[in-house]
Amino acid sequence: MNFTIMKKIFAAVVGLLCLTVHGQNEVMTPQTLWKLGRVSLETTAPDGKSFVYGVTNYNIEENKGNRNLYSMNIKSGESKQLTKLEGSEYGAHYLMNGSKIGYSHGGQFHIMNADGSDNKQVTSVKGGIGNINAYDLPDGRIALVFTKSVKLDKTTADSYPNLPKADALIIDDLLYRHWDSWSDAEYNHVCIAYLDQDLNLSDVKDIMEGEKFDSPLNPFGGSESFTLSPDGQKIVYEAKKLNGKDWVLSTNSDLYMYNIATEKTTNLTEGMNGYDKEPKFSPDGSKLAWMSMATPGFESDVNDIIIHNFENGERMKVLKAGNWYDTYTFQSFSWSNEKVLYTGVPVDGTNQIYQLDLPKKITTTAKPTSLKAVSKGQHNHNHFELAKKNIILDRQDMNHATEVYSLNINSGKQKQLTHINDEVYSSIGMSKIEKRMVKTSDGKDMLTWVIYPPNFDPAKKYPALLYCQGGPQSQVSQFYSFRWNFQLMAAQGYIVVAPNRRGLPGFGREWNEDISGDWGGQPMRDYLAAIDDVKSESYVNEDKLGCIGASYGGYSVYYLAGNHEKRFKAFISHCGLFDLESWYLSTEELFFANQDLGGPYWEAKNKNTYSKFDPKDYVQNWDTPLLVIHGGKDFRVPENQGMEAFQAAKLMGVPTRFLYFPNEGHWILSPQNGLIWHDQFFNWLDKWVKK
Repeated sequence: MNFTIMKKIFAAVVGLLCLTVHGQNEVMTPQTLWKLGRVSLETTAPDGKSFVYGVTNYNIEENKGNRNLYSMNIKSGESKQLTKLEGSEYGAHYLMNGSKIGYSHGGQFHIMNADGSDNKQVTSVKGGIGNINAYDLPDGRIALVFTKSVKLDKTTADSYPNLPKADALIIDDLLYRHWDSWSDAEYNHVCIAYLDQDLNLSDVKDIMEGEKFDSPLNPFGGSESFTLSPDGQKIVYEAKKLNGKDWVLSTNSDLYMYNIATEKTTNLTEGMNGYDKEPKFSPDGSKLAWMSMATPGFESDVNDIIIHNFENGERMKVLKAGNWYDTYTFQSFSWSNEKVLYTGVPVDGTNQIYQLDLPKKITTTAKPTSLKAVSKGQHNHNHFELAKKNIILDRQDMNHATEVYSLNINSGKQKQLTHINDEVYSSIGMSKIEKRMVKTSDGKDMLTWVIYPPNFDPAKKYPALLYCQGGPQSQVSQFYSFRWNFQLMAAQGYIVVAPNRRGLPGFGREWNEDISGDWGGQPMRDYLAAIDDVKSESYVNEDKLGCIGASYGGYSVYYLAGNHEKRFKAFISHCGLFDLESWYLSTEELFFANQDLGGPYWEAKNKNTYSKFDPKDYVQNWDTPLLVIHGGKDFRVPENQGMEAFQAAKLMGVPTRFLYFPNEGHWILSPQNGLIWHDQFFNWLDKWVKK
């Protein structure tokens, strides 16, 4: 397709969306969604009086975003833009007792005064650096701990220098591609360097020199995966030091402590065979805490916090010790002092902040004093930083994208600090968000979010959408997605039904684990219970129901397409699993498949899973319009899954369309692709559900 044709298509899409804006200027539209500034908290000042945050704004015509840094005085609310560079800035750190701010830009580290003046680049490391953590040291220097890509393997080009135009890959082992990238002979290593008081950089020391392993774990690990002790003598980092088949079958990431003086490395979590991640030293360096999953191979296991006491070598498992293992899981944590941690906890379809009080002495038999909620409300409280008597945090809900708030630790009172999107939201109608308890087929209570159109009138009848969550073990919380946006769906006139079906965190360990080995069983009955409950309301048109979802949610769509008993008028599956057998042999992290499906399809013990719960085996029942969406760089759920589903639907004579993004992965990240995604999404629903 040539550039002229592409420009015409883009102009048509934008024109259509602009007409939508003009005709519905009081509701959320796809175009309005892309106008929102995407806000995220960076860090708080040592004196607790100010903080740094970032705002990303997208340019549709240029098809990219740009992120700038800002600071705010917490008491006065006065905000100041700190950076105006071409490109994005992130990873801010207050340094030199709060007088300076360091940050990452263009693969290098920069430092400026706290007011944004005297902004300068202070590193020029060949190849660039990332995930930069910066620390003030007792001797006045600044330590930079970061990652750098190191080439350790031969490429095909190295083996065939006389064939420079060849693009072949020679593959001898597993994990040759991961999420959206092919293996490239390079590894991310943790490194350390120092800035003296004149900001001159020392030589870079690779503390993993020669090791063919990555830290942090790709693709989601970042600067939280390693930390420097307060005395500047030790680095603790996360790595999964396995190769090939062993890597793809295991979640055994360990924490390694590197002694800077002796250059010796010690495995701190030897024998702990699940994920161990996000290490943080206590303020005095006497303890180390991290999050840990106990079950090998289970990537969605309960996250406990382990606290290791360097003075006696003993450790405490917080949830186990407090007898909370069956009730809670942790998402994040931060030290306040030697006796108090603050943690992020998913609870009943929201994310809240809890205070964890520790015993006087950490031992194997010690028990935490208490675990109590500091925040409450129908919100998600996400990334947070401590600021003396306040917690500064990112907050969002289904009607509002993230803004930064303060949370008073003693009173629980919250105050909105940033107001980046207030003007946009003031001009559009809000959705009513209902927390509804639905009885499941086995008599359990299931929290289901119901999102109503703006200006909802119960005397009218509305079409409804059943939203199927991915993960499969990721909470249907008060999240604000820029793709699966419930506010946007409701604004187009749909009631959205979003159940926290079996297999989601925040409702106890048993509920979270009940999906493993039962993908097409109780979770599917939970979905149907939710839509059946809501469609019984007089304001729902039960003849106009749609079903939508991505990843495991996309699998759910394919499965329900063959087992929905005529409930739905249309389906939309994004990057869904269609053929479990072919998926098992084309996905990359097999520990996930082994945990949730039981293992490979050729093992007799797994026959039931693959024979009962495989969507492809119910294609003969497909008779409902289906939109299939897939990305060409999705290696978690490879593109053949979408292609097979599309072809099966075509051969069955089912109205279907395949929306394909060659350069997108498991998510749609490009602004222009995002506009096309929403345009096709709502056109399909309007044609087959609303008609």
